[in-house]
Amino acid sequence: MDYASGFQISATGMAVEKMRLDITAANIANMHSAGTSADKVYKPLRVISQQVPLTFSHQFGQLYAVDGGARVAAVEPQEVAPRMVYEPGHPYADTKGFVAYPGVNHTSEMMNLNSALRAYEANVAAMNAAKTMAGRALDIGGNK
Repeated sequence: MDYASGFQISATGMAVEKMRLDITAANIANMHSAGTSADKVYKPLRVISQQVPLTFSHQFGQLYAVDGGARVAAVEPQEVAPRMVYEPGHPYADTKGFVAYPGVNHTSEMMNLNSALRAYEANVAAMNAAKTMAGRALDIGGNK
């Protein structure tokens, strides 16, 4: 069995989940940053991930052909309406006294954070299992 593939797939999964954690942290950090107008306010981001396609050599069992896993395809701004808050004394208030804040949904960001964290932990567990199996295979092979 080729353990490098297992390590690489888990590593790519961890990289994608780390990006999701970073983007979620940026969304939460900018949640209360007001914009000078509704069109200049921070737009929450989201990570689009996809699988890495297998190459020809990997599909036909070539030894040491390491492909597969996941990758970040794009980081796109979400098209959500800004949150308008009535604060007439604020320097960025419009003529009606409303200030534009990013339309970040805190609950959904926390759910995304929890989901990314659990997926990252699952990839770490898979990598540790592959490492343990490789170590046991070396132990068994060395006892002859």
